[in-house]
Amino acid sequence: MRDVYIIGVGMTAFGKFLDTGMKQLAAEAVGAALEDAGIPREELAFAAVGNSGWGAYSGQTTIRGQVVLRPLGIGAIPIINVENACACASTALHNAWLYVASGQCEAALALGMEKIYHPEKEKVMQSFIGGTDVEESLKLIAEALQSGQNPHTIFMDIYAREARRHMERYGTTQRQLAVIASKNHHHSTMNPKAQYRVEYSVEEVLADKEVTFPLTRAMCSPIGDGAAAAVVCSGDYLDRLSGARPVKILASILGSGMDRDPDGPHICRRLSEKAYEMAGLGPEDIDVAEVHDATSYAELSACENLGFCAPGEGGPFAETGATALGGKTPINTSGGLESKGHPVGATGLAQVAEIVWQLRGEAGDRQVEGARIGLTQNGGGAIEPEEAAMGIHILAV
Repeated sequence: MRDVYIIGVGMTAFGKFLDTGMKQLAAEAVGAALEDAGIPREELAFAAVGNSGWGAYSGQTTIRGQVVLRPLGIGAIPIINVENACACASTALHNAWLYVASGQCEAALALGMEKIYHPEKEKVMQSFIGGTDVEESLKLIAEALQSGQNPHTIFMDIYAREARRHMERYGTTQRQLAVIASKNHHHSTMNPKAQYRVEYSVEEVLADKEVTFPLTRAMCSPIGDGAAAAVVCSGDYLDRLSGARPVKILASILGSGMDRDPDGPHICRRLSEKAYEMAGLGPEDIDVAEVHDATSYAELSACENLGFCAPGEGGPFAETGATALGGKTPINTSGGLESKGHPVGATGLAQVAEIVWQLRGEAGDRQVEGARIGLTQNGGGAIEPEEAAMGIHILAV
């Protein structure tokens, strides 16, 4: 397998864009990535395009990648459409990495895109069951609607249940979850691409509207639209470029959940161990990370399973300030999914863009001083007892 480098990244702002089409969002992200890479689109020999929800709303259930790339003059090349719930974009990057690493091409594109916001919230919330075992989830959705619960995605119930289990087992507190959310909201105030850029104190997070205990609204990711992209290339191709600012992909790992003992290793732990082995590193070597914080509990869980702290210590670890800017291991400097936003099909590559900017020293006020090695963890869907899919990438300069 050959070495692979990210030479360009780009993303749109994340938000609620009812009047902006998917083609326009994709064009902005791809155009920015190509400009950042400093190469023409004709140099691309492969593209992987990740999307989850847009097809269900638009009727464009197939060939989504070809539809959005053709107007950009990107055609003829192999284009793979990938759908892996919230892990669509990291799956797209893994495919692009694999295509280059295996010698199939010299330069490739990974694109993640999403149009999921809709003024009828119930439709949005119900659409998320496609990222679960639908047969089992439909019953839960019907019960929730009949009981008059406020509309929220089934994933909030899943995360809340896991959070309560963690609280019972380790003594984790709701306040510790609020500390994580408050930290991420603060980080987002320095990110012009973030969907929400508003400070929340710990007390304000706790006092916000309850979604499902122990989660309040400020602890949960919003619904939104957006796109993100990356251009990757081989070492031979990189040698032909001038002025490139490459970031090396040390590890690209993709995996799926499985049936296991409740106390067995979580998918995040299993895959991160593979990633660390592939990169020849350990969790202590990671300078900055973007993790899949669809809720603040998800960040706490990822922090433990990635080895940044011991099992059960995620809450106290966050309280020390270790995961904030200036801390031992800054996590979600972008604001994370809770504040930057979570356009499902775009999230994984937005994480990658943030890490690339951090490693290049281009993150502005949220820059992690001396960052040389970064990690992204992007989960997708859920089938008991864990995420259905997950991608983990380790990048370095």
